[in-house]
Amino acid sequence: MATARCSSSILLRTKTTLRPASAPHQQNPSSTYTSIIQHSRNLISTATNKTIHTTTMASTARWSTSLLNKYSVLRPRTPILPPALAPQPQPPLSTYSTTVHHSISRSTATIKKKHATRRVEATMEEKEVSLEFPFFRVYKDGGVESLHSTPVFYPPCDVKDAVISSDACAPVTARIFLPKTPNPNNKLPVLLFFHDSGFCASSAFTEEYSNHVAAIANEAKVLAISVEYAKFPARSPPECYEDAWRSLEWVVLHKGGDGPEPWLNELADLQRVFIAGSGTGGNLSHWVASLVGKTVLPRGVSVEGSILVHPFFGGIGDDDQWLFMCKEKNGPEDPRLKPRAEDLQSLGCKRVLVCVAEKDPLLVAGRNYVTALKKSGWSGSVELVENQGLGHCEHVYKPYEDSSREVLKKIASFINEKNCCC
Repeated sequence: MATARCSSSILLRTKTTLRPASAPHQQNPSSTYTSIIQHSRNLISTATNKTIHTTTMASTARWSTSLLNKYSVLRPRTPILPPALAPQPQPPLSTYSTTVHHSISRSTATIKKKHATRRVEATMEEKEVSLEFPFFRVYKDGGVESLHSTPVFYPPCDVKDAVISSDACAPVTARIFLPKTPNPNNKLPVLLFFHDSGFCASSAFTEEYSNHVAAIANEAKVLAISVEYAKFPARSPPECYEDAWRSLEWVVLHKGGDGPEPWLNELADLQRVFIAGSGTGGNLSHWVASLVGKTVLPRGVSVEGSILVHPFFGGIGDDDQWLFMCKEKNGPEDPRLKPRAEDLQSLGCKRVLVCVAEKDPLLVAGRNYVTALKKSGWSGSVELVENQGLGHCEHVYKPYEDSSREVLKKIASFINEKNCCC
């Protein structure tokens, strides 16, 4: 009997799974079945034409008939699958690193000319915020997310990129701009420019800053060098200050016409160097000018002026972000955050222009800088200009507004001031 039951079982399986080649199953052309419903129809067809074990097939037939009744060809074609066959939820994707996040942002902007960030769902533990600042947030797992975008740049014809330092640990690059109609008989003043970044965002290569510096070059007829300096978290302050100083040293290399960049060798008037910047760049510009006052520049090189547009300085209640980012600091009284009287007194230029914006929270910082500079005993001249109707560095992002054009014209007139001491 045991043998007979075994043979019957084998026969059952054979009859259930094999189909004669002469009788292929015909699909209903008027509808499309899911694989599970089709399998159920096959089972019922086999049960109708073949003699099979009633106990085994009874449960299968009931389940199959139930499925067919529930999912007939006139019913929706997406059935609710049994739990064992239902798709399982996928684990959350991992959070992007800062570099990957930046790359996705750049590639998306290239397609749409608009920054777009792919937001990734993650567990609450991974995404729990530890600290949040105006330019970035820090998560408890150590991740840092930038809150500002990096737009696409479409270069004008009078621009080239240069390498200031190829050090793998401290790379510094720049974008150089020439005016569209330079005077071939005269060399051009040099503008060393530092963009706003909050020490952690934006770039010299963005559309906004590239267009802004190109506009200064054309308006003021200067050879402009826009420096790409270190940003947090990849390279924390004070490395940006070191990069800023290194960029001036690179400019000085072109004294005598034998430096690495032909445009500077052929066209730069190194006796008329201006150090300029907006926001964070204004802070860096002050720092470089203060170091110039403590350094003996080579003969034939002179920093004529410093231009600080909507500059960032500490002491007005907005110091936490800088103090968090800076690895080497002396607290709120750090001279890079709050300029010392001795650094102001020895400022290494003849003239200073400070622009502040009416709607800028940092307006007070700019005014305080001018007041401190006047009290320091510095022998140069300083001019304070208030830009009506503008917020912080809005002249860069809204270049066609009248108030923004006024900022540009003021920078150009300051550089080309007739009674300058050259």
